[in-house]
Amino acid sequence: MENASRLLRPLLDGSPRALARAITWMENGHPEARALMASVWPHLGRAVVLGLTGSPGSGKSTLTDQLARALRGQGKRVGILAVDPTSPFSGGAILGDRIRMGRIASDPGIFIRSMATRGALGGLARATQDAIDLLDAAGWDVVIVETVGVGQDEVDVVSCVQTCCVVLVPGMGDEIQAIKAGIMEVADIFIVNKADREGVDKVEMEIQAMKSLGSAKAWDPPALRTVASQGDGIPELLEKIREHGAWLKEHGGFRVKDRERARVRFDSLLAEEAARRARARAGAEKVEQLIEAIAGRALDPYAAVDQVLDC
Repeated sequence: MENASRLLRPLLDGSPRALARAITWMENGHPEARALMASVWPHLGRAVVLGLTGSPGSGKSTLTDQLARALRGQGKRVGILAVDPTSPFSGGAILGDRIRMGRIASDPGIFIRSMATRGALGGLARATQDAIDLLDAAGWDVVIVETVGVGQDEVDVVSCVQTCCVVLVPGMGDEIQAIKAGIMEVADIFIVNKADREGVDKVEMEIQAMKSLGSAKAWDPPALRTVASQGDGIPELLEKIREHGAWLKEHGGFRVKDRERARVRFDSLLAEEAARRARARAGAEKVEQLIEAIAGRALDPYAAVDQVLDC
């Protein structure tokens, strides 16, 4: 079995093959995964991490494609993590290799990986957080995290990126969805994509109205128009991303972001490990008996959990 020390060197040298293998280790819970993460931890903190989230059909994949191409034009190496819905049968990402980014997939300076949400609250699996760190350690300059879409529990994307872009589209009712999903607290930049459609002014007005209702923020999230399919607005978007990064640096925002991400990762890992150990102590047979008791209304789920924790 390959060990962490043998994989570490090619990973730090930027080998795409080693990077892909390392991410697979994290996804599958490889025995050497923890040792590998411990080894790469001192090498983190160099990559710029961007988040792109929004409703299905808003053009996130096309925007990601255009951003990656523009960043490559600046000589940047770009890693893309596309978080897809989890297949209920295989547990894997349904869209696989993201054929919509086929134009950039062959570029050696671009790494694309589809990640399954695996039922994780916030839409981002633990392995996605690990993948961000592995891309950082492997020397990729910019990491773009494209999420499956916006939902009530899916705003956790903001905890693991430095600049979070929320994509809205005219005529899709996104302004109503944004209120329901609590997007005001997530967005660092609003992107009104497909801005050649009718209704773009209405979306911008709704954004301004929501901003006026929310609590004041030190950084005022701008609203930019793009037509990703044509590449329109991409240079302006990159400039706003740069400005937000400069603002974070000036106001100590990177430290705040790091603490937020550390807290989310610690809490999620603690819950995962505590559950694993509690199940192991109780044993599979006991767990199944409790599940049967809950299903048969003989025991409430809170009491069942208490029994597992008391084992």
